Amino acid sequence: MMPVDGPRPFDLEGWIATAPFEDLVGLVIDSAADGRAELRVPFRVKLSQGGGVMHGGALTTLADTSVAMAIKSLLPEGTIFATTELNTTFLAPVKSGWVRAVADVSRGEGRNFVGKADVFDEQEVLVARFNSNFRVARGQGFD
Repeated sequence: MMPVDGPRPFDLEGWIATAPFEDLVGLVIDSAADGRAELRVPFRVKLSQGGGVMHGGALTTLADTSVAMAIKSLLPEGTIFATTELNTTFLAPVKSGWVRAVADVSRGEGRNFVGKADVFDEQEVLVARFNSNFRVARGQGFD
């Protein structure tokens, strides 16, 4: 089994430009190190639902990607992994401003990682809680 024993070099610069969906949504990576990441996204009308609040899919994308960046900060560059399960609990609407996700991950059994993210609006109101499981693809030394 490949060890996951601490921070790995992780170049944030340019990552979003190589991820078309994240670029479309407008995600910004503020930090990713030591199994923790912070990302943000601005409220835009194109990310809202019919009621004028930010769409739950946009908030979930922010949270899911923040957990993925926290995992990337621990794994060797180029390691392939994917979300296998996610749950988002929405607590308050977002109507304007920037939204920020703070993610933390821990190592599960075998090839698994467990992630969580809290999502805040500009006033630091907790607007969503996100829990997820990720799995590293087979054949990369984690079996």
